Amino acid sequence: MAQQYQPGQRWISDSEAELGLGTILAQDGRLLTVLYPATGETRQYAVRNAPLTRVRFAPGDQITHFDGWKLTVREVDDVDGLMVYHGLDAQNQPRTLPETQLSNFIQFRLASDRLFAGQIDPLAWFSLRYNTLQHTSKQMQSSLWGLGGVRAQPIAHQLHIAREVADRVAPRVLLADEVGLGKTIEAGLIIHRQLLSGRASRVLILVPENLQHQWLVEMRRRFNLEVALFDAERFIESDASNPFDDAQLALVALEWLVEDEKAQDALFAAGWDLLVVDEAHHLVWHEEKASQEYALVEQLAQVIDGVLLLTATPEQLGQDSHFARLRLLDPNRFHDLAAFRAESEHYRPVAEAVQELLDHGRLSNNAHATIQGFLGAEGEALLSAVSDGDTDACARLIRELLDRHGTGRVLFRNTRAAIQGFPERKLHAYPLPNPQQYAELLQGEHAELYPEVAFQTDADSTEDDRWWRFDPRVDWLIDTLKMLKRTKVLVICAHAETAMDLEDALRVRSGIPATVFHEGMNILERDRAAAYFADEEFGAQVLICSEIGSEGRNFQFAHHLVMFDLPAHPDLLEQRIGRLDRIGQKHTIELHVPYLQDSPQERLYQWYHQGLNAFLATCPTGNAMQHQFGPRLLPLLEGGDSSDWDALVSDARQERERLEAELHTGRDRLLELNSGGSGEGEALVEAILEQDDQFALPIYMETLFDAFGIDSEDHSENALILKPSEKMLDASFPLGDDEGVTITYDRAQALSREDMQFITWEHPMVQGGMDLVLSGSMGNTAVALIKNKALKPGTVLLELLYVSEVVAPRHLQLGRYLPPAALRCLLDANGNDLASRVSFETLNDQLESVPRASANKFVQAQRDALAKRISAGEEKIMPTHVERVAQAQRRLAAEADEELARMTALKAVNPSVRDSELDALRKLREEGVVMLEKAALRLEAIRILVAG
Repeated sequence: MAQQYQPGQRWISDSEAELGLGTILAQDGRLLTVLYPATGETRQYAVRNAPLTRVRFAPGDQITHFDGWKLTVREVDDVDGLMVYHGLDAQNQPRTLPETQLSNFIQFRLASDRLFAGQIDPLAWFSLRYNTLQHTSKQMQSSLWGLGGVRAQPIAHQLHIAREVADRVAPRVLLADEVGLGKTIEAGLIIHRQLLSGRASRVLILVPENLQHQWLVEMRRRFNLEVALFDAERFIESDASNPFDDAQLALVALEWLVEDEKAQDALFAAGWDLLVVDEAHHLVWHEEKASQEYALVEQLAQVIDGVLLLTATPEQLGQDSHFARLRLLDPNRFHDLAAFRAESEHYRPVAEAVQELLDHGRLSNNAHATIQGFLGAEGEALLSAVSDGDTDACARLIRELLDRHGTGRVLFRNTRAAIQGFPERKLHAYPLPNPQQYAELLQGEHAELYPEVAFQTDADSTEDDRWWRFDPRVDWLIDTLKMLKRTKVLVICAHAETAMDLEDALRVRSGIPATVFHEGMNILERDRAAAYFADEEFGAQVLICSEIGSEGRNFQFAHHLVMFDLPAHPDLLEQRIGRLDRIGQKHTIELHVPYLQDSPQERLYQWYHQGLNAFLATCPTGNAMQHQFGPRLLPLLEGGDSSDWDALVSDARQERERLEAELHTGRDRLLELNSGGSGEGEALVEAILEQDDQFALPIYMETLFDAFGIDSEDHSENALILKPSEKMLDASFPLGDDEGVTITYDRAQALSREDMQFITWEHPMVQGGMDLVLSGSMGNTAVALIKNKALKPGTVLLELLYVSEVVAPRHLQLGRYLPPAALRCLLDANGNDLASRVSFETLNDQLESVPRASANKFVQAQRDALAKRISAGEEKIMPTHVERVAQAQRRLAAEADEELARMTALKAVNPSVRDSELDALRKLREEGVVMLEKAALRLEAIRILVAG
């Protein structure tokens, strides 16, 4: 029979004890709603299998009212399903306490209850519990939390931006790095760290429709974030009252959202902590009028506290467009376009002066005067020290200027010119004769860019008529692959059908090991194809991708790229090259471009190479150039006078050079310095690489797998196969696949083998496994035999593990200050605490298991004596707990006060610091200190050691 739930009853969550005491709000049919007042969280459960335990106290128990006074229970009444407790308060006055008024912070001594009830666990589980607590505590305090566990090469500027932004309360920033510098990874790191820290719990990601798949893959593969992709079909088919309510992370196409008012209403009603908008430069705004897309994002930005905008390099779009992004972030600060233009001009000479200081190590008289005018009298001493050659003063001066920079807190932009580590590019062009079969084709607009398409759709063609039998690009490709032998080669073409046909051609005509990758495959199939290509020893030499293969995947282990055809837009061309041309690529990128002579392919090649210089360098002006010259370009691609074509290419070259010079002149080195992190990012990279080299995680995970009955076997070097065994303890263990998964702890392996799970401390398998250990009771009791000649046989030692636990909303991040470390007490027969003299590991090595029946007999025989010693243990450890709480309060207050002082001083010189940020910091400080005062000492586990 199902449990009877009554509003007002108090229950505790079996899986989320940290939420505190829950209150039943309502039972609606099969759905149960529970409020956890201590943390402000609400949960809904199915009535049949709600993971809840009723809170019932018995005579003799001490309970606490929500106002703080305590009651020793004498009698318990049941009034209409609600408990009413009668007893004496601290002054021995009779009082009554209904369960509805119980403190939300009451803790339970489940370990002692289980011990005396005969529930005694294996020794290995007690050690696992202790080690899980220690590792959890360490990770919660780590500066790398949320940054070090993603499937990406640690890159300094990305890590700096991610930490700087993610550690803010409700960040509102513009990420505007140049192409290839990783804006999507920066956004993912920010989302990941905000989710792990509790600063955000619901994230809305708005992207152009053609980028939805890329975001889905990036979030899942790199960050292990399960994103719900919403479109019209999913929205209509959902039977929820609000389809967005169940999605912690929602990925939505902006085009669909603008057209669907019902979806907009549901989106606004769902409530979000963080809004992320990709390709924000496509949101059109003018002082007179804004586009529908811009207006919708503006409305969302007004009701969502945190906002991340990802956009192209601002200067290439003009100052008006740049201002339009900034006013979305802070309409009070950026309310007047003319004032913004004047302010930007005010900062330009300062940035130029900084450039001079960086380039020459000294300041000219003009630069000196510019900075002095900007800083005022307070900067004179600093400038004087710089003039005397003081390098520390130079660094201080730059920091001072950064703090005052107009958009330095809301805008992050790195350029390739400022970031080192990109490879060179080398172009190999191959003009090939246009076969007669193609020359006769006139199949509609731009058909001749991809003439093979007409033959793919020809139902009457035979096997011998297939286009790859006469297309000279196929012969060239086979010869090139044979020449490159076992070198990995990535081939990209515009259409999936072309990719599949090329795989057929290589198999039939050459036997070269190849695999294909296109949008018709599901994610598992794509992973397998990518893994087959990545395999050094037995893998494919060539991976043939459709255009989608140039989205969201990293094939950096290869450095030969064949463009079997050319895309119709320079941004797509840059995306293709960007699969290999990435920070950390150790080889020159070899670009192979075959094209058919006397065809649109030849002219498109010339347009990209001679007009845009898009093969040998990134092309930040490509989109603008395509818009500007598009009306002339398209007709001339299909034919037309060669002199008109030459004039177009010449005009385009001149305009590109002019725009690039303008971009370079407009470079703001002050902004680039702030975005690069001035060494902070490098320190994070070193710390992550050092963490990667440690063996603590594999050792811990092996014990976790053993405990839960997960079998592991070698797959290859640095890789394991995990499978559930017949003795699997808990079907809810987050293995990721019921049949088994392949894992690696090696970052380099994970980057080249996306079919393998990259196991880090942040991985859902690790976090989920640790949560199962700590949320359950297994391992909180144990009895063991200790073999030590120094101990008299029959001597009983009592090992107690306590945790200082604070129940508080996650966004306060109190785990950073009071993490759930195990406070250990080792009591001898005289009540002395030996924990400081005998480490856990030393003791553990001397222990042997005791049969459960024998252990239970001993516990029952010694019950009264053990109960007294357990009570004495709390008195021994209480001073340590009190000091830890006091330290946590001091640390929280000191950090918050330091940040408040910094932000307040910064606000005086930089108006981009919002009042809401300062108010939120003050509130966090006040609430955090109060919550820490309520931290309780909880008995986590008991181990009885009998000398034999």
